[in-house]
Amino acid sequence: MIPLIDLKAQHEPIREEILGAVDRVLRSAQFVLGDETAAFEQEFARFCDGSSFGVAVNSGTSALHLALLAAGVGPGDEVITVPFTFVATVAAIAYTGARPVFVDVNPASLTMDVSQIESAISERTKAVVPVHLYGQTADMDPILETSREHGLVVIEDAAQAHGARYKGKRAGSLGDMGCFSFYPSKNLGACGEGGIVVTGDSGFANQIRLLRDWGQQRKGYHAVKGFNYRMEAIQAAILRVKLKQLPQWTGARRSHALTYDEVLAPLPVQLPQIMPYVDHAFHIYAVRTEARDAVVTNLEQNGIQVGVHYPVPVHLQEAWVDLGYGSGDFPEAEAAAREVLSLPMYPELRRDQIECVAQGLSDACEECSQDVGRSG
Repeated sequence: MIPLIDLKAQHEPIREEILGAVDRVLRSAQFVLGDETAAFEQEFARFCDGSSFGVAVNSGTSALHLALLAAGVGPGDEVITVPFTFVATVAAIAYTGARPVFVDVNPASLTMDVSQIESAISERTKAVVPVHLYGQTADMDPILETSREHGLVVIEDAAQAHGARYKGKRAGSLGDMGCFSFYPSKNLGACGEGGIVVTGDSGFANQIRLLRDWGQQRKGYHAVKGFNYRMEAIQAAILRVKLKQLPQWTGARRSHALTYDEVLAPLPVQLPQIMPYVDHAFHIYAVRTEARDAVVTNLEQNGIQVGVHYPVPVHLQEAWVDLGYGSGDFPEAEAAAREVLSLPMYPELRRDQIECVAQGLSDACEECSQDVGRSG
């Protein structure tokens, strides 16, 4: 079996350092927030091209939720985002009482179609949440330009973009706030859950710090109605160990993507299209094929684990029918949802494994083609 991601392989070389970090927390008895979390916040903010502030929380969803609240988003407001994303992006908007308003994705990048933003803005629009998908940033300059013209806050959903760059600048440092997830499968993943908001605005940072810890200015004194969104110190300590490895891991992912490009070039699948303004972080290496579902079944039957990110765009999910969208409203997102296929991608992947995936994909495509011929 070739796994989609191999966390055991990731942890083995740094196992002793991780255990030492965990032991350090146990000895300190600071289990929530504390010195380890504060140190990680500073280190990750510096990693994001010197963002002034980092505020660590318990998940990427919480990061988005608090960033939106800090931006003043609330009931009656609208927030523009895309339907081709993990549902957490949209859920965080709904948690504030605001309405998610969708624009379609660019068919090449699968990130926000910047040409559609202007027409989606109304007098109720408060913020724009571009999603950096698969490790590729959205086209931020036009997003920022349009948002500035209308006085909108830009919050990057950078949950899949640790280490990605846009025109030389790291994801998370491009908008007013950047939100990251440290779910274990992410390019920088905790041994559990975690998230962070990075920003250059002290007002946003201070508000998020209040909100993550029950709105407390100091213990027992609650200035605002807040949440229990605090990061655990053990996760912060582990993330400090892993952060040192992230540049090397990102380089390995990019190298693997080049190998995939090479060995998959002859196959009847569409390879990832990398925009000229992006240094891709390759959280996911996604190809496209109209025979996606049959190819997935074939590959998994032959010991190659693959994924689909994402099989149903949010506007067509049963849970979100109340938004009032329907089939055909966002054709590029819907086409991508039918066709995308995520291949194994992690730093420890070997060339022989990539070649095995390529051969399996070739065989699956050929078999699907023969099936179509027989049925015709």
